[in-house]
Amino acid sequence: MATTEQRVDVLRGLTAAEVAQRVAAGQTNDVPARTSRTVGEIVRANVLTRFNAIVGVLFAIILVVGDIRDGLFGFVIIINTLIGIVQELRAKRTLERLAIVGEARPRVRRDGEVVELAPSGVVLDDIIDLGPGDKIVVDGVVVAADGLEVDESLLTGESDPVHKQVGDQLLSGSFVTVGTGAQRATKVGREAYAAQLAEEASRFTLVNSELRNGINTILKVIQYLLIPAAILIIWSQIRTQGSDIREALVGMVAALVPMVPEGLVLLTSIAFAVGVVRLGRRQCLVQELPAIEGLARVDVVCADKTGTLTENGMRLAEVRPFGGHDEAQLRCVLGALCAADPRPNASLAAVGERCPDPGWTVTATVPFSSARKWSGASFTSPDGPQHWILGAPDVLLPDDTPERLAAEEAGAGGLRVLLLVRVAATVDPAIDLTTAVPAALVVLEQRIRPEAAGTLAFFAEQDVEVKVISGDNARSVGAVAQSLRLPRADAPVDARKLPAERDGLADALENGTVFGRVTPSQKRDMVGALQARGHTVAMTGDGVNDVLALKDADIGVAMGSGSPATRAVAQIVLLDNSFATLPHVVAEGRRVIGNIERVANLFLTKTVYSVFLAIAIGLIAVPFPFLPRHLTLIGSLTIGIPAFFLALAPNHERARTGFVRRVLRLAVPSGLVAGAATVTTYLLARADTTATPIQQSTAAVVTLYLVAVWVLAVVARPYAWWKIVMICASIGAFTWAATVPLFFGRDFWQLDTGHVPTVTTALVVAVVAAALVEVAYYLVDRGVGRGADRGLVRR
Repeated sequence: MATTEQRVDVLRGLTAAEVAQRVAAGQTNDVPARTSRTVGEIVRANVLTRFNAIVGVLFAIILVVGDIRDGLFGFVIIINTLIGIVQELRAKRTLERLAIVGEARPRVRRDGEVVELAPSGVVLDDIIDLGPGDKIVVDGVVVAADGLEVDESLLTGESDPVHKQVGDQLLSGSFVTVGTGAQRATKVGREAYAAQLAEEASRFTLVNSELRNGINTILKVIQYLLIPAAILIIWSQIRTQGSDIREALVGMVAALVPMVPEGLVLLTSIAFAVGVVRLGRRQCLVQELPAIEGLARVDVVCADKTGTLTENGMRLAEVRPFGGHDEAQLRCVLGALCAADPRPNASLAAVGERCPDPGWTVTATVPFSSARKWSGASFTSPDGPQHWILGAPDVLLPDDTPERLAAEEAGAGGLRVLLLVRVAATVDPAIDLTTAVPAALVVLEQRIRPEAAGTLAFFAEQDVEVKVISGDNARSVGAVAQSLRLPRADAPVDARKLPAERDGLADALENGTVFGRVTPSQKRDMVGALQARGHTVAMTGDGVNDVLALKDADIGVAMGSGSPATRAVAQIVLLDNSFATLPHVVAEGRRVIGNIERVANLFLTKTVYSVFLAIAIGLIAVPFPFLPRHLTLIGSLTIGIPAFFLALAPNHERARTGFVRRVLRLAVPSGLVAGAATVTTYLLARADTTATPIQQSTAAVVTLYLVAVWVLAVVARPYAWWKIVMICASIGAFTWAATVPLFFGRDFWQLDTGHVPTVTTALVVAVVAAALVEVAYYLVDRGVGRGADRGLVRR
């Protein structure tokens, strides 16, 4: 039992002098929040890459034994590294600024007053006020409790809230679900769970990303191919070039450089970074970078009604008395109920705005719980003891009563309806509600968010199904959804009648779109049932009752004005509280993933034809047809430069699983066709004894470029004006490089298109190869690609 002196300290909190003393002693909660990698880590991560290591070694070989013009590919290392560092630093600044805006701010008692601080401002022994939805930011002990219940599921996995009394321990990372109280901070800074959890929650990483893992798998396979390919090329070049090891090494470098899909990893990082920055400008905080990829895969959005489709604020429309009760007296009761709750929810706050506090003495309270769906209080009033409960009519009353029917009729019109009942005994969580006497319906008007209809229409157009999952009355939720033209909203489902087993629940979810009277545990079960059916689920919400579902969903989206607990577990936080931001978030994710898959086709096509050329030329034992600068020219004009534009273009195609398999289906045929056409042209040109070695090599360059640019033209579909300009600019630049003897012209690239027979051969073979590429893409898209893979070529 706390002493009177201790209670005074609890009410007063620490003094300014005591706070200063603890700050001087280092007893603060000032743990730097990491919203991204440090500058040093960013530089190291962009410099020390597998790609830079491979290309760097090849560049060093050219610097020693070759012409600097053949080492142009080496400058890609510098350019790629600089772009990656600059983009991530920009993203870092945006993310750190947004993280500060979205952080939880505990209310601390100092010198008898309650002040709101950043978590870093808490010191040892601070007294922190607690209420529903508050995140516990430091470890501590309960010093005051009034129906205090804490959810520790983030720490223990136990979903049931834990009832806390004075003297019980609290761990940072948990959050308050019901009731109010206060804690004394006993562990702060690095000693508390908060330091560990904050770092894990805010670290930006690409782990568990199918896209990133797929690219790394491809790079590893290529890495294993490089050594045998290098040995084969050197052996072949020594056989054809004699004992000139310098020429053999240059040929080896020319063969190996294009095998590495340079820029693909870079473009992936840039696309993610640009996505984060773009969303940041829309006041959207991305707490985990893979969330952007996850958004591209979402096909079901589970949206809470309150705070998502409707605004948090409500207005008391009317009080409808029953049984001769006086409305003025009932408004006094409602005012007393609101005054008895130090942290009223949105409904009770709306009631309190229109019903003044009569000043009655509170003798007992039961705070609102989303599981009970009611709150209540007992009073000593001028008329004697009074015991009142305010809650959901369908919870407080049995079926088919006149009052229940009246409530359902009002709720069917989209109004939020509460029931005020009087009980005979002091209110208690376990009170027998069968003795409750209905006194009045309390009707609240909900304001539908003006952007909700447009957002739902966007999801419908993008083949994303929206499920409205709410704790409110099913008919009331259905009326709101119907006004927004949500499909099947005219058949709302009462969640209390849903089957408990997962299969039955999943069937009900597949058939319905509006669900009312959903408990927090049911929301979680619904997310799991949808995931079991193969859906990728995003969950939106702003209340404490949404936390468990947000945590289990593939993507959790919280409103910035929601409880700190929801913001802590969500991957995406809409700081502007606008549901209309969500389409931009989903579109950004689809743009990133769709475009990376698009450009991956280009990079891996080059990898396939490069491997084919290295093996074919090595086995045929002829001089390698290209100098490194030739492949730099072709790669830049057909892949490198266009890929930067394609990676940032609009794209609304929903991403699907199987990234590596699907990309290889598209890249392998076109790469093999390009490689075979190039070898064919080169052998035919070598058979023409009137052509010089440079003219023979030029014929191979022309064929490979034309086939590669056709692959670019296919992947770039559907066309827009800027894509046509991009392709035409590529063709114009290559024509300049191959024919004009001026600045960066044919002399620089060592090309000669003056031999008509070999050039004609190159053009004919290229046309045939382009037709084969078109057939291959058509078959993949219309045949093998039908179903899950369809549409990925013709975006």
